[in-house]
Amino acid sequence: MAVVKRKIYLDYSATTPVDLRVVEAMTPYWSEVFGNTSSVHAWGQEAATALERARGIVAQVLGCQPGEIVFTGSGSEADNLALRGAAWMARQAGRGNHIVTTPVEHHAVGHTVEQLRDLFGFEVTFLPVDGYGQVDPDDVRRAIRPDTVLVSVMMANNEVGTVNPMVRIGRVCREREVLFHTDAVQAAGRLPLELDDMHVDLLALSAHKFYGPKGVGLLYVRRGVGLAPAITGGGHERGMRPGTVDVAGAVGLATALELAEQERREETARLRRLRDRFISGVLDAVPNSRLTGHPRQRLCHHASFAFRDVEGAWVVINLDLAGIAASSGAACSEGDPEPSFVLEAMGFSPDWGIGAVRFSLGRSTTEDDVDAVLGVLPGIIEQLCAQS
Repeated sequence: MAVVKRKIYLDYSATTPVDLRVVEAMTPYWSEVFGNTSSVHAWGQEAATALERARGIVAQVLGCQPGEIVFTGSGSEADNLALRGAAWMARQAGRGNHIVTTPVEHHAVGHTVEQLRDLFGFEVTFLPVDGYGQVDPDDVRRAIRPDTVLVSVMMANNEVGTVNPMVRIGRVCREREVLFHTDAVQAAGRLPLELDDMHVDLLALSAHKFYGPKGVGLLYVRRGVGLAPAITGGGHERGMRPGTVDVAGAVGLATALELAEQERREETARLRRLRDRFISGVLDAVPNSRLTGHPRQRLCHHASFAFRDVEGAWVVINLDLAGIAASSGAACSEGDPEPSFVLEAMGFSPDWGIGAVRFSLGRSTTEDDVDAVLGVLPGIIEQLCAQS
């Protein structure tokens, strides 16, 4: 088996390395400015000042008010808070019992909605997606009922990279006066996060997807939207997320988000060129390969494929042996021999669905990296086809 000269990481949709500028910004808040932000003494107030400065930076990037930002422990927690918090609050107020979402959401949304249905009695409508994994805004309009309390549609799909028509979906929700939540975890630093244009009420991000630290995320909560906390305890984060706040994490998230937005236009253009080169190379060199997701309306760094009658997990294992990191569909389902649930919803048959592989490029990716992977991948697929 061919092995690349240097290890090549193409799994940036799973996680990213922490930018050294972010590490530098975080460093004082582990051992020097270490107070509890709820404490009234000088140590606590110094930490609280740093936290609010981070909140202000995030708000400036997103074009919202600092009081609309809630720091959480992850993007998954932010999604959970949005969905449970909005659903429980709406039920308490007697507004309804119905949620609209899609079958291709990240499990942070999908499993939470299923729990709301199975354990708490909410009704759920799963919208169809087309062969690219996109949602039709007209389907959203048709699914909304008088008792609908929440619509949740991801901004960009983590497995196939497809970007949804957020402005049109948001407009439908605003016209029907239904809360609109989006999991935008894959979008920061890669797409403009224009909250007002999207008419979004709740939006989740996770720092480690855009060169920030793991273990910190945020939820944007539009002013006036009430949430019942999914965690109970003290009054941190306006009572919506109790628990002593990770100031270093918040500073890291804010710094990473600010840097990602400052560099977004130049970096996304560079990644798009590399992505297109890689997609063309794979489709030309590998028989029985299909691009998954939308060919144009997709994340700039994202190239995903289905290889017929080849298990994606084995492709990833063989790539790893060659010194290349990729993912078999969503990172959270690594090693699962079942067909990708995302590709199933998109209409792919099982012989294609088992072969889902995702390559995601990042700041360290070069043309030489792309060419090196293109030199290895076709042989891996050929060998696996011969063994099947």
